Amino acid sequence: MKEIIMVKYGEIALKGINKKTFEDMLQSNIKRRLKKIGQFGYERMQSTIYIEPCDENADADAAVEALKKVFGIGAIQKCRVFPKDIETVKANLGDCLKDAFQGSDVKTFKVEAKRADKTFPLTSPEIQQQLGDAVLDAFPNLGVDVHNPDVTVRLEIRDNGAYLSAKRITGAGGMPVGSSGKALLMLSGGIDSPAAGYMMAKRGLIVDCIHYISPPYTSDRALAKVRKLCEEMTDYCGDIMFYCVPFTEIQEAIRDHCPEEYFTVIMRRLMVKIANRVCKKDGYGAIITGESLAQVASQTLYALGCTNAAAEYPVFRPLIGMDKIEITDIARRIGTFETSILPYEDCCTVFSPKHPRTKPHLDDVLKAEAVWDFDSMIEKAVEGTSVTRYKYGEETVFIE
Repeated sequence: MKEIIMVKYGEIALKGINKKTFEDMLQSNIKRRLKKIGQFGYERMQSTIYIEPCDENADADAAVEALKKVFGIGAIQKCRVFPKDIETVKANLGDCLKDAFQGSDVKTFKVEAKRADKTFPLTSPEIQQQLGDAVLDAFPNLGVDVHNPDVTVRLEIRDNGAYLSAKRITGAGGMPVGSSGKALLMLSGGIDSPAAGYMMAKRGLIVDCIHYISPPYTSDRALAKVRKLCEEMTDYCGDIMFYCVPFTEIQEAIRDHCPEEYFTVIMRRLMVKIANRVCKKDGYGAIITGESLAQVASQTLYALGCTNAAAEYPVFRPLIGMDKIEITDIARRIGTFETSILPYEDCCTVFSPKHPRTKPHLDDVLKAEAVWDFDSMIEKAVEGTSVTRYKYGEETVFIE
């Protein structure tokens, strides 16, 4: 009886003639994630990827943990594979399920059967009945609860065997990273932007990051914090390119030449204009931000309209309708929250106005912005940008 991991598709299962493209991308992403865990074999059929450990170093439990963070997966099951013979399954059931039924909190079970191979002589209800009786014989202390069981035993009769499992793990869902193109995330050191990157990676985007530094107003620790966020995001997003933009001169020019009430909205517009240049140079199709409507002065409907006017690419704001509690829950779940709350401030807090204009009009903002030649400063900032690749499970690579 060999042990395998069944990976079942999420939304990919609904695709039509281009389904194979998504399947190929998902399998490729899975292989990259499991590369350092051990040698695995892969087989694909019936909207499922079968992953089999191929050597003694291939840790199936570690593989399952890694697979939980791969977008495109609907469910994960560790299974024992049997010939398509119900008596063989029943004879070995006790040994296979003993770990699942350990513990004083396990008191009830139910059986689910799926007969994908319609040539199998027993119907699904007949399989369930026979298997349920076998479980009660092997574990007489258990009871049956078909509505809210402690353990659900599953047997799937497929074309190439009978697959027995007692634990079904919900996958990360979404679409495989890379299947929707690539976008540039404006990554601050806060809670919101990593959550926004996670949300868009879940929709199949390759998410790379751009960050703005303003030394000496921002510290090395603040930059180290953001770099750590990049590393943490690779668990879900895969490899990340990190663009680090020198922003001090631009912020000082805003301070020295623009009305204080417009500092923040002008700063956001110039950040977007720099992101435009990077998108054009390196082939990104959109900009992502962690903005949430009405959370702060720069995220009012009017301020967002002024920011949008500076964008040459679609601006995705996946958190726009969420409150802070919902966003924080995402950050905790993906493991970025503790880093985000470290007390090192990013450049968004530099020269923050005492009374920002919450209902700025674009004409007034453009007039305030036109007092200085920001275009040449933007080009200089882009030229001074450094790039680092953060690779999932590997050392970071400085590129330029």
